Amino acid sequence: MQKRPPKIAIVGRPNVGKSALFNRICQRRIAIVEDIEGITRDRLVAQAELFGRQLEMIDTGGIDSKSRLPFHEEVRLQTLRAIDEADVLVMVVDGMGGPTALDQEVASLLLRQEKPIVLAVNKIDSIEQKYQVHQFHSLGIKQMVPISATHGFQVVELLEEALKGVDLAPVRAVKTKPLHLAILGRPNVGKSTLVNYITDEQRCAVSPIAGTTRDSIDIPIEVNGKEILLIDTAGVRRKKSEHDVVDKFAAIRTERALDRADVVILLLDAQEGITAQEKKIAQDIEAEGKGCILLFNKWDLVKGFRMEHCLQGIQQEASFLEHCPTLFVSALTGRNLEKLMDLVIGVEQECKRRITTGQLNKFVEKALQKYHPPMIKGKRLRIYYLTQVSVHPCRFLLFVNHPDLMTETYKKYLINQFREEYGFKGAPLFFSLKGKKEQEEHERLHPHS
Repeated sequence: MQKRPPKIAIVGRPNVGKSALFNRICQRRIAIVEDIEGITRDRLVAQAELFGRQLEMIDTGGIDSKSRLPFHEEVRLQTLRAIDEADVLVMVVDGMGGPTALDQEVASLLLRQEKPIVLAVNKIDSIEQKYQVHQFHSLGIKQMVPISATHGFQVVELLEEALKGVDLAPVRAVKTKPLHLAILGRPNVGKSTLVNYITDEQRCAVSPIAGTTRDSIDIPIEVNGKEILLIDTAGVRRKKSEHDVVDKFAAIRTERALDRADVVILLLDAQEGITAQEKKIAQDIEAEGKGCILLFNKWDLVKGFRMEHCLQGIQQEASFLEHCPTLFVSALTGRNLEKLMDLVIGVEQECKRRITTGQLNKFVEKALQKYHPPMIKGKRLRIYYLTQVSVHPCRFLLFVNHPDLMTETYKKYLINQFREEYGFKGAPLFFSLKGKKEQEEHERLHPHS
């Protein structure tokens, strides 16, 4: 009988970064993050993955016995339930603020549970600040890991420490959910026209479902037996007196649609090219690890300008877009749109690709032979091996002798060679480094990864 995945509860006093850590581990913006006490009230539960294994993460409200905020008692009860049902407890503290009496109160509560506990000393952004953890020995929790939930510093190491000795269940098969496809772009580039064309052309029964925001519509369609949920973010119309308000809600709408999406269509006006707003959206798409397709709309109105010139300008502005499938279309007439949904499904498959460690190590060997790393202060970078740790987004770990010997130029070379070898068209790629000692620890914990 298949075992359930372990449950990890994130606990601590208010405003130490619990929700930011929860979002980082789950790789989605599920919990609202603000520098205000009492934002999180309920237990939030979400699935996460570490090295191909499934986890169940629980975010909790801040523990504060003296709080006078509304719903304080409900928050406390929800947190106690989370602690009770969790297999592992991660207590978060503010590494820059130091231990407080409230931290001591929380630690005492958790230590009484007789469950595995790891102290996440948050807001530590670099190795140089690691010494900040020593001030927390007074809490009595032996396992401590300095992290930055905001920047992702040592979050994987935190999970590895938390899961030592915990039996992980394999990822279980779940019912296939529809591909979530968001159409993003600034106002008046033709998002609504594109949605209308897609839904009419596919000749599917379309029933609008209330979305997660008041100005968003979810539209289920089917393409060649594939269920797709279109997330239409069109609907807000700009008025001269409402520039700031519209811009604010457009940003919120875009952020939420991006959070829910598996693949994104970034729609641009071919007559105007990419603007600062769209460049920011492209950067967010890459940072969130979402698949992307680039659509130049209104191409039928462009005269005397070649596609290559248009593409060249875009790639200079946002390098990630260079690896995204591109179509020059007219949403009004349907020109070139017959290829769109095949591209969408293809990008989703690319985001789910997994390359074996054996294949990756052959690639590394070939790349090193083609172009050796430079000598730095009499030392040369050595790459022991490369492994893929997750899909969608595709994350890879390079185990090396000294991470500081990896220059940005050489890292870009490896990523470019990787794309030449394996493609991953439209899929963002994330490569991180681990030193020799971390490699040995990783091999001990994950002998078959």
